[in-house]
Amino acid sequence: MASPFDQSTYQVRFEWGAAGLARLAPADIVVVVDVLRFSSTVPDAVASGVVVTLDDAREWSSNGAAVAASAEGALVLLGGLRNAAAVARAVQAVQERRQQRTSVAVIAAGEKAPDGALRFAVEDQLGAGAVIAALTDLGIDHTAPDAAVAAEGFRALKGALRHLLSASGSARELEIGVASTARMAESGIVPASVADAASLDSSDMVPELRDGRFAPFV
Repeated sequence: MASPFDQSTYQVRFEWGAAGLARLAPADIVVVVDVLRFSSTVPDAVASGVVVTLDDAREWSSNGAAVAASAEGALVLLGGLRNAAAVARAVQAVQERRQQRTSVAVIAAGEKAPDGALRFAVEDQLGAGAVIAALTDLGIDHTAPDAAVAAEGFRALKGALRHLLSASGSARELEIGVASTARMAESGIVPASVADAASLDSSDMVPELRDGRFAPFV
């Protein structure tokens, strides 16, 4: 029997973290949203020719990379504020190739609290909402209530993205310093700044997880 929380009757779904992805019905496409660092940094690295493997990414992104690793059997794309419109176009392209309705699970990675529990992250809520809103703008709009709320929250707050991200707990934590910054440097990865991460639709790069590494969506 289907779970009342699997959002299986909707084309566009929304949840939090790897556990949230597991609660959803299997989707054709999983969009991983980890705005402060993972899904804002990997597009730049891929665009510059840096090889980013999933195993390497898990060393410096325990949240977003863990979601990507959990999305077995689906096309995995990385999305956020910077490339929301580009991600929506990629989903539309996949649907046109398949010539059938294509289901999409947009997963906000969230943050780990000190006790190990998943913590709400405002930047990922906004990033997921941006992707869902962009899908809606293209007519991919059969959204679960969870997804609709995220999209409309983004639309209402899109004028304040830079302030909201810079004032978030995650951004303040990055200012203090986190161990992942050094691990990224060791891998040759330059992290996207908070200001860059808040720059709506400033990038057309959509990384796709293919054979264990991230490559441009084609």
